[in-house]
Amino acid sequence: MQLGIRLHDTKKLPFEERIADVHQLGFACGHLALSKVIDEFPTTDEALTPGLAMYIKNVFARNQVDIAVLGCYLNLATPDQGQLAQTVHRYMAHLRFASWLGCGVVGTETGAPNTTYTFTAQCHTEEALQTFIRNLRPVVAYAEQMGVVLAIEPVYRHIVCNPKRARRVLDEIGSPNLQIIFDPVNLLEMENYRDREAIFAEAIDLLGPDVAMVHLKDFVIREGKLVSVGCGFGQMDYTPILRFIKERKPYIHATLEDTKPENNQQAKDFILKQYQNL
Repeated sequence: MQLGIRLHDTKKLPFEERIADVHQLGFACGHLALSKVIDEFPTTDEALTPGLAMYIKNVFARNQVDIAVLGCYLNLATPDQGQLAQTVHRYMAHLRFASWLGCGVVGTETGAPNTTYTFTAQCHTEEALQTFIRNLRPVVAYAEQMGVVLAIEPVYRHIVCNPKRARRVLDEIGSPNLQIIFDPVNLLEMENYRDREAIFAEAIDLLGPDVAMVHLKDFVIREGKLVSVGCGFGQMDYTPILRFIKERKPYIHATLEDTKPENNQQAKDFILKQYQNL
């Protein structure tokens, strides 16, 4: 396992200093969301040139940090056709940029059937799922052209809310360039967290061959809500997740989420110790 971190969870520094700091902290890779990490220059679609890609690539290489995933978390199920066109355009810009960066994965979640990207009961309907699949197809086709993986992240409160729906999306699209970001905690909510062992086992069974990278975080129950926190600060038993990685995906990129600058070393040490002790 090559352990990294979501870069916008690290100490806010100028871009080059930030990546150098990530290396000093002992992380091997990072989840890069351009607009959340870079303030010094624009990261609009038109700014994503081959030259900018080479500059960013060299900064990461100089610091021995991989770009595990280029994040582009936008709503492909919006009913607003103008908004959808802009979203598809941005996904394609990120896929091109990832190919120049040498980053194999563009990551995304799976949206909601409204313009506000908010959870409603309609998220879990068949109609919402078919809308998402329909709008996803041209983006995956472009990923194939660029030689990049588009990886979707199942999230309970989004359209692709469980492993079975994720498997359906993979099978209906039928492309090796569509894969999975496995974030176990994102599959949980108050309604189902007590069944998490079975949920994680189902996810590994149905999606394991198509997992391109892993997100690692923890959760607590606070005031009747499930709240995600850094690894080691909650209720998670990581044994089945880490065993899956060790036995089937030994050099996969895995990035910590929901850490803070003051606790990311504790979270890193916690998860690495668990991994090494398997």
